[in-house]
Amino acid sequence: MTARIWGAEGLGTGILVATVVGSGIMGQTLTENVAVALLVNAVATAAMLAVLITLLGPVSGAQFNPCVTLVLWATGTLPGARVAGLIAAQLAGAVAGTLLAHAMFDRALITLSDHARTGPAQWLSEMVATAMLIFVILSGLRHRPAALPALVALSILAMYLWTASTSFANPAVTLARALTDTFSGIRPGDVPAFVLAQLVGAGLGLGLFRLVQGADSQS
Repeated sequence: MTARIWGAEGLGTGILVATVVGSGIMGQTLTENVAVALLVNAVATAAMLAVLITLLGPVSGAQFNPCVTLVLWATGTLPGARVAGLIAAQLAGAVAGTLLAHAMFDRALITLSDHARTGPAQWLSEMVATAMLIFVILSGLRHRPAALPALVALSILAMYLWTASTSFANPAVTLARALTDTFSGIRPGDVPAFVLAQLVGAGLGLGLFRLVQGADSQS
């Protein structure tokens, strides 16, 4: 059973990252208009998220994100013994997703990104995006679990388009996007600050959920 859960998390995170990177490459291929390329990237990512959460949620919970895994552990929903394995599967899947996207577009499997994403505005955006994602997930699990795939997908679509960082909101995805020098990339040196902002944002999202929903709220 544990192997199936790890496999689902690795597979889901890998397909998610392949979608992010691949749709970014496709967007650049279709047009030189950055806004259109971003919209292609955002819509593809949101659509795939809805599919993955629907199909893999019954197997692993469809976390696909170390921040989500850590928050579920913090709320007592997820046993601590599973955390390390889940995060390892997510990280491995994320890297594999970048390699797959590159292979599909006949590119070198690893090309370290030169895309600068740094500064207070970017870090604040990642905190906000991750906080909102956690708030949506926990609130959805409590009140509308059947609607969770749509809630997460729509929130990610919206945050792609209203945050300065385009809402990475996921340490595993962030690491994997450092390995692609394409539209979706992030410089490796910018990754630690992004991840720190995401972890802070996850804590803020959990705090916001408890403030709004009540101290006894566990998803």
